[in-house]
Amino acid sequence: MKFYSTNNSAHRVHLPEAVLNGLAPDNGLYMPERIPVLSHDYFSSLASRSFQEIAFDVASVFVEDAIPHDLLKRIIDHTISFDAPLVEIERNVLALELFHGPTLAFKDFGARFMSQLLSHFAQQQNREIVILVATSGDTGSAVANGFLGVEGTRVVVLYPSGKVSEIQEKQFTTLGQNITAIEVAGTFDDCQKMVKQAFLNENLKSKFFLTSANSINIARLIPQMFYYFYAWSRLAEKQNVVFSVPSGNFGNLTAGLMAQRMGLPVQHFLAATNVNDVVPHYLATKEFLPRQSVSTISNAMDVGHPSNFARMLALYDGDHEAMRKDVVGFAFTDEATQAAMKNVFLNTGYVLDPHAAIGYLGLKEFQATHPDTVGVFLATAHPAKFSDVVASATGTKVNMPERLQHFLNRKKESLKCAADFDAFQQLLVSVLA
Repeated sequence: MKFYSTNNSAHRVHLPEAVLNGLAPDNGLYMPERIPVLSHDYFSSLASRSFQEIAFDVASVFVEDAIPHDLLKRIIDHTISFDAPLVEIERNVLALELFHGPTLAFKDFGARFMSQLLSHFAQQQNREIVILVATSGDTGSAVANGFLGVEGTRVVVLYPSGKVSEIQEKQFTTLGQNITAIEVAGTFDDCQKMVKQAFLNENLKSKFFLTSANSINIARLIPQMFYYFYAWSRLAEKQNVVFSVPSGNFGNLTAGLMAQRMGLPVQHFLAATNVNDVVPHYLATKEFLPRQSVSTISNAMDVGHPSNFARMLALYDGDHEAMRKDVVGFAFTDEATQAAMKNVFLNTGYVLDPHAAIGYLGLKEFQATHPDTVGVFLATAHPAKFSDVVASATGTKVNMPERLQHFLNRKKESLKCAADFDAFQQLLVSVLA
């Protein structure tokens, strides 16, 4: 299978090139040239398959012969060494807990898969691979820990100063080894913009082999499809299923839409955002109006120009109405998010992090007019990663898992940089020299 650029469908490459380069030369994102549809019989058999078996089946469709099947199986086993349980919160309202991995966030799936895939492709190169990643929170920790000590790689994490939680920051600024953290005086959008500029900069490209571990890299999206299949397979009632996806850069929702294209019987996807509502606004008005992001308590979703919207458009050939048939958008304020966290805790005892709370709110608002649906919302991070926000909303203290406490006790090491590409370029060259 080949992968095309969202900016030029005639530009097509094989999987190793798409993964190694991250971004296409024309600044487009790579998409598979086709999305095969799995058979009805296959979906009938899903309940009897393990998470690892489902993941292998899905990955094989896109990887094909780019890597040996025995290696792909080992990569899958490494990626999925923890569960993603469904927890019923209310009748027909289930949380898909994606935070049981090493860094307690859903991005562990993508980071672990990509680190192994990229490591394999890196062995075929004679140059060290430099992985640039912009993070609004959990991407940085998942990628840094996924690539920690991986031979032939260096990781540089850019993050907005003061706009990630302390535990998120500690998870990628205390590692050392092949991980460098750069604290940017700006927003996540500034960080993402500088990463994209670096990929197109001839000076940097001549000096270093650059790639990305953000969801702009197709190797991050493939494993994010796995848990949609797995969750659906574990539902007792599989009719009228909707997934509510708390969304920032929209990689997670795009992966869900790709799973739907493969035949996964999902009625709707709900794009639930905080006040950074660029995509819900597009769905309602047909206007895509990127803007500077606004800081919220659900900081990992503070994105004003979501990169993966280009992939969403590609899936629907730019057809707004076709997208609206599958995707429904909702946006919520911090006040609504805090109220949801409080009410769910008081009524059920379940603790939501501020991102899962937005997924829950989107699902409840949709079910108010579609009561016959079975709803799954994605719980993308452990509540302890946002302990202050959770404690403020619920009035209860979240128990800190030992692996998070381990990071909190370590010393932060980061380099400061202005939100300016020239300044970033000079700093990057000095770091990698």
